[in-house]
Amino acid sequence: MSLLVVGLSHRSAPVSILERAALPGDTQIKLLQDTLAAEPAAEATALATCNRIELYADVDKFHAGVAELSTLLAQHSGVGLDELTPYLYVHYEDRAVHHLFSVACGLDSMVVGEGQILGQIKDALALGQEQHTAGRLLNDLFQQALRVGKRAHSETGIDRAGQSLVTFGLEQLADGEGDADVDTWAKGKRALVIGAGSMSSLAAATLARSGVSEVVIANRTLGRAERLAQILNEPGGTGVAARAVEMVAVGDELTRADVVVSCTGATGLVLSAEAVEAAVQGRRTPLALLDLAMPRDIDAAAHRIPGVRLVDIESLAEASADAPMAADVDQVRGIVSDEVAAFGAAQRAAHITPTVVALRTMAADVVANEVARLEGRLPGLDEKQRAEITQTVRRVVDKLLHAPTVRVKQLASEPGGAGYADALRTLFDLDPETVASVSRADLNDADVKNRGRV
Repeated sequence: MSLLVVGLSHRSAPVSILERAALPGDTQIKLLQDTLAAEPAAEATALATCNRIELYADVDKFHAGVAELSTLLAQHSGVGLDELTPYLYVHYEDRAVHHLFSVACGLDSMVVGEGQILGQIKDALALGQEQHTAGRLLNDLFQQALRVGKRAHSETGIDRAGQSLVTFGLEQLADGEGDADVDTWAKGKRALVIGAGSMSSLAAATLARSGVSEVVIANRTLGRAERLAQILNEPGGTGVAARAVEMVAVGDELTRADVVVSCTGATGLVLSAEAVEAAVQGRRTPLALLDLAMPRDIDAAAHRIPGVRLVDIESLAEASADAPMAADVDQVRGIVSDEVAAFGAAQRAAHITPTVVALRTMAADVVANEVARLEGRLPGLDEKQRAEITQTVRRVVDKLLHAPTVRVKQLASEPGGAGYADALRTLFDLDPETVASVSRADLNDADVKNRGRV
């Protein structure tokens, strides 16, 4: 089986396509289930964010896998295959590993170096585990990607190279009003945050730390908005006044807000251009809108309304062309390359382990049978003599097998070493079912352990 990723992102597709192809949570679950039901795929998980949709799978046929995964993405995204295909990219084997590790480090993000992608990778793995579609390969891959991303942020200055989309978006709003920094621009403003998910929570906390006078959180589920407001109001927290409202109150709150950040999972518009225009009638101060949703929450036509400044995913993509610190990026790229090589070696070594275990199991059976035969021919042996003979035979077999098995593991971990397992099975006439049973046992053990590590 081999790793394959098919996807699209802000680097390969315009925002209009990404917006239409967005996958809600229920759709992601159905996508994984259908992928696993497809013939080429043995395991799968999806990484879906505001600016990327990627389907990872362990497949047994490359071309059939690409065709099947592309078709499934088209079916579940609602974008026709012919229209979607020009924007899809494909990565296979080591290139797929390299891609995910680069994504985890923030090298492929709209804002290079942002760290929120690690949480999204963790969520993607958790979804695959919950749906039992992520097996040993994807568990190992995504767990390692999380470690690589954390290593990049701890060992390099990649955090200085980029910020989160929230911070970057607020910087664009501040810059549009002529302020040098977000804190100066935000001080004393009233903020409305629509949504209570991870991105909205980050926006609320960022605005609170930046010095706004009030944060109002509106959400479809009032309880989630109230929990977020409570966190902001806690002693020792941000110190800002925060309150929660229902979505029906957004229109009224919009008339009082100076800055609005929206990031919901809605499939349609949350703020129409008409609602925005009505909210700014008669006001003297500008209204700043930051739309971080995909598909968009705020009507793009709102940017043409006098007194309104709108920054959305599309404008952020255009503004993110500034080069981050080259030395930090190069250092992270070196980490990614080293980790890809190490991951490949570990996977190749793991591939031969069931064969080595099966060989040693066969050797142990041979020893047991020969000792039993010897006991039948020499019935007068006492317990001490039988134990000494048994131990001697085992030592002889272990010494004969030690060097070949250690060496074959080393060779198998090198590029092109996949054939050594087949050679070992042929040379020692190992039962394929014995090898397969070891693999299944290892897979079950790994699944149990990995589900507790996310």
